[in-house]
Amino acid sequence: MSIEEIEVRVQNIVSSIDLGRPLDLKYIADKLEPEGAEYDPRNFPGLIFRLKKPKAAFLIFGTGKLVCTGTQSEKEAYKALERIISKLEKIGIKVSKEPKLKVENIVASVDIKRQINLEKAIIELEGSNYEPEQFPGLIYRQKNPKATFLLFRTGKLVCTGTKKLEEIYKAVYRVREELAEKDLFL
Repeated sequence: MSIEEIEVRVQNIVSSIDLGRPLDLKYIADKLEPEGAEYDPRNFPGLIFRLKKPKAAFLIFGTGKLVCTGTQSEKEAYKALERIISKLEKIGIKVSKEPKLKVENIVASVDIKRQINLEKAIIELEGSNYEPEQFPGLIYRQKNPKATFLLFRTGKLVCTGTKKLEEIYKAVYRVREELAEKDLFL
């Protein structure tokens, strides 16, 4: 199976943004509360704001740093960033510099369409952890390329820890090669 034949579905992109200035979270929460802003500094030091289009959630911190989650592409993440900046500017928060979005993590799901022998995989795959009484998936930390996988008996995988889509494809292709080389398919 070649890289092109593997269907990777991005489930979540986590990105960070630095607005380059401190923010008054109480002020922002008061102004954006009707739109869904949540701020309770006793429970969490950041403000939570959810967008419906594109679907995304922001964690906004007083330092001016933001974390965006829930988008399924970098393009969506940039659109969400534009929307949150627009909302901040409408309530009087000036963003002086052009903020840069940095992808921190991509979570993707994959079906390699072959069942996996997890009992044998825990022995053969260095850096793996499998406790079926607690969780039905095997956790595998791949070194090259660096990625973390949840492997399920059904052949479904979850890949995390990469910052680029190309890295996911390389990691998935490599894990599939390792499974075949070590005769871990049922």
